[in-house]
Order: sequence, then structure tokens, then C-alpha cells
Amino acid sequence: MPTLDWTGKQDAIKIAKRIPYRLLEYDSELSCGDGDNLIVQGDNLDALNSLLPFYRGRVKCVYIDPPYNTGSAFEHYDDNLEHATWLSMMYPRLELLREFLSDDGAIFISIDDNEQAHLKLICDEIFGANNFVAQLVWEKKKKGAFLSKTVTNVKEYILVYCKVMNSFGGLIGEINRSPETYPCINAINRRERRIIPYGIESKYKQKNFFQPAGTRISDTTMDIVYLTDLVIENGVVVKDFEVEGNWRYSQELMTQYALNKELYITRDLYLRRIIDTPRIKMLKDLLLRVGSDGNSESVFTYDENLNHGGWGTNEDANEELHKIFGKQYVFEFSKPSRLIAKLIQSITDKNSIVLDAFAGSGTTAHAVIDLNTADGGNRKFILIEAKDYCRTITAERVKRVGGSFRFYSLGATLFDDKGSINPNMTFQDRTAYIWSKSTKTPYTLNDTDSPLIGIHDGTAYYVFNEVLTAELLKTLPPYDGAKIIFATACRISAEILESLGITFQQIPTEIR
Repeated sequence: MPTLDWTGKQDAIKIAKRIPYRLLEYDSELSCGDGDNLIVQGDNLDALNSLLPFYRGRVKCVYIDPPYNTGSAFEHYDDNLEHATWLSMMYPRLELLREFLSDDGAIFISIDDNEQAHLKLICDEIFGANNFVAQLVWEKKKKGAFLSKTVTNVKEYILVYCKVMNSFGGLIGEINRSPETYPCINAINRRERRIIPYGIESKYKQKNFFQPAGTRISDTTMDIVYLTDLVIENGVVVKDFEVEGNWRYSQELMTQYALNKELYITRDLYLRRIIDTPRIKMLKDLLLRVGSDGNSESVFTYDENLNHGGWGTNEDANEELHKIFGKQYVFEFSKPSRLIAKLIQSITDKNSIVLDAFAGSGTTAHAVIDLNTADGGNRKFILIEAKDYCRTITAERVKRVGGSFRFYSLGATLFDDKGSINPNMTFQDRTAYIWSKSTKTPYTLNDTDSPLIGIHDGTAYYVFNEVLTAELLKTLPPYDGAKIIFATACRISAEILESLGITFQQIPTEIR
């Protein structure tokens, strides 16, 4: 597999493992309501590292719209980086984002021509080339820049990678629930015989009809031969018959369809199948401005066919922010919530967690809110944004479109320069960090102060903020199996610990 190398790559690979764990500080004044939605202000590398203990493997959908590195300076973030600097910025963040994904989850990454090829190579390396899903092409505008001297560009890309391909359910583009009929013959299939049980309906023009064995029915795409008599009385086939043809379905399925009254004789004496169960079609990789129904809608409206109404444009995104804030050009190059809502709809169930680590103006939260309103979902969002406009634009937008969230900023690090644990760290902060670091699974908040913080793969994990002594050991919540105990020191011999199936880990040395 081809890989990409650049000056500073090895440092970029190592940086995700060196990020200091920081505490998250809750801001009641900037928060809006209760619930599980989060907005975190701070560098996304630090914020992701702080959130990982609670959300590792739980996020179904990650969407990010990072700086495109176009060579121009946007008002709100640096978009004029050298290629090597840009790649070194992206690599550790993508590494961390992969850890958030559930096995059936996927990441969507917006990008343009400037870094698309480079991004594809590092994503192949981080997520695995076998987990590449698609490179979606989004028609972002009706007209390109008239000043261009080479080509008029009206598109961007969205790279899609899943966590585990065997667990990934694909991107659903359409759910068709209306009854349809399908031919039972496919000309390219092998020619075989099928016996059709009696009792199926006939739509032939004669309600009572007899067709002798040996009759051939054919047109440009289908050719069948009735090997036995076809007998129809009062619009129903009254005896089993045998037909030779290029069948789509096995004998077992044809028998099942006939008994379920899903087969019928057509007006031309062919066989068709009635399908009234939902049919799923995968998403097309062209996200066009004008939908397959001829419409181009500017705001999100729910439709089980994502090809209807188009996917929104940059102009729609600007107008959306204009309506929310009452002024033009609040934020440069925001994406339309219609685009993001449809992407989320294509992958998530109604209780998924959606994460955006380059939150910008808050479009992803807006999209989640609109989608939940439309389909009754309970999706949760996590937004991360470093800049000060996280308070004035990102959070404010989410409020104005009816969202609730808890607002956090990055606080002090878990360990100080001497390696000691921050005294302001709560028991929950400590146990979440230890659990995630030890088990590589998300920590579920426990309202009690029990030292037993959980059981993973047959091992119980205990945390004490004191020295492990024989007296303390007597207070241990019982567990009949292997135990790992974290404490500041241990006054029990290694022989006794081994006999009790206990592994001791010292705080902070073993967790630093």
C-alpha cells in the first residue's frame, strides 16, 4: 500500500500519545439546558483526548470540515499552512477520532482539491485502505468563480471511512416503502427450470385460459418456455406448472413467493414478483445541487430518498446564517445544514452520537437538531471548537435553533510538571482516566464512590486514593476473579497479592 512521507511525520504519529490529559471545566452560564449534548471550547487535540475516556467506541458518526489549506487566510482560522504542517496537524487528530468510532461507525471529512490526494493517503494509513467507503463529490454551487483562468470549480469532496468494514452497514441513500413489482427473469442468468405452485393470481386478459405445454413466450429481453400446461380459472392458476427460463430466483424462493401470493401471471404471460417490504438502496457518490425529483431545496426537509431535493449549496449556508443572526457573512465557508443532516441520516440510527471536532459555526449540531425534529430521533452531538467564536457564534447558533447543551472549556492538566495528580481532580475524573487507559473502553459514570469501578474481560478494577493495606483490603467489594487495584502505595506482600489474584498498580506512576 502506498504511504505518504513528509518532514515531521514521525513526530505527528507520536504526538497523540503524548497529549496531556486535561480536565474539562463546566460553564453554567454558557450552557443551555440539560442533557447529553456537549460543546467544548479548546484545541481539538486536547479536547478529544479529554473526552476519549467517556466516548471511546461510542460515536456512530464523525463529521469534520478542517481547513482546506488553500493558500488563503480565512477570517476565522489559519488556512495558509505548508503541506507538511497541514499533514502533521491532521494526522494525530484523525488517529484520535478513529478511537471514538463504534465498530459500525464512519467518519466524513470535507476537503477540496488542494489536499484531497494527501488526505486520502493518510486516511488509508490510519483507518486502513480496506475501510475506505467512498469519495463523495458534492456540487457546492451553481456557478464557479468567473475569475478562474483554468477551470470553473463547483465541487468539493467528502472522504468516508468506516471503523470496521465487516460491521459497517453502508450509507443508505433511499428507503422505498411503496409496493413494486420485479421481473422473475434476468436474461444473463443461467437457463433452468422452475415449478410454480398453483394458486397465484393471473392478470392475463382472459379470466379463464388454457395454454398447452411447449408454448414459448419471448421478447427482446425475456424468453420462457412452458413445459407443462398452464390452466387459469377465474383469474387464478389452478394447477402446478413448470417453466424454463433465465431465473433470478432459486426454486426454493419461487415456491415461497408463490405460497405468499407474491407471484402473478402478467398480461403477457410472464411471471413477476410483488414486493411490499422496505427496499434499501445505497447512497450515490454524487451529491448534486438538483435532486432526482428536479427540486433544489435550500433547507433540510426529511425524505427517505436522499436524492430528492438536492444537497444544498454554499449560498444556502450563507443564507441560513443570515436568517439566524440577522446579518450577512457571519462565518466564512460554512456548510449547509441540509448537507450534514443528510449525511448523518445516511448512517445513523435515532440514538446515535455525532461528533464534530472542527465545529466552526455549529452546522453539525444544527443538522442533528433538525434531523431529530423530523424523525423523532434522540441523536446527541459533541462539538469542539478552539476559537473565541465558539461562544459567540457556535454556541449561540445552537441556542437559536432550539438546541440544548452543556458547555465546557479545557482546564488544568491531570498531572503537574512533577508528575503529581492535580488535587482538583474528582474521583470520577480519575476513575474515567484509569478505566479508559487500562481497558481501551468507554467509562460509564458511576454515581457511587465505590472503589470497584467496573469489570472488563473477567477482571475487576478498583481505585483507592490511599495506601493499600490489609485493613483496606477487607473493605474491598467482593469479586470472584482477577483483580487490579490502583492505589498510592501498597503495604501487602507480593506473595499475598498473588494468592488473592490481585495485581497492584501505583498511582500516579502506573497511570502517568
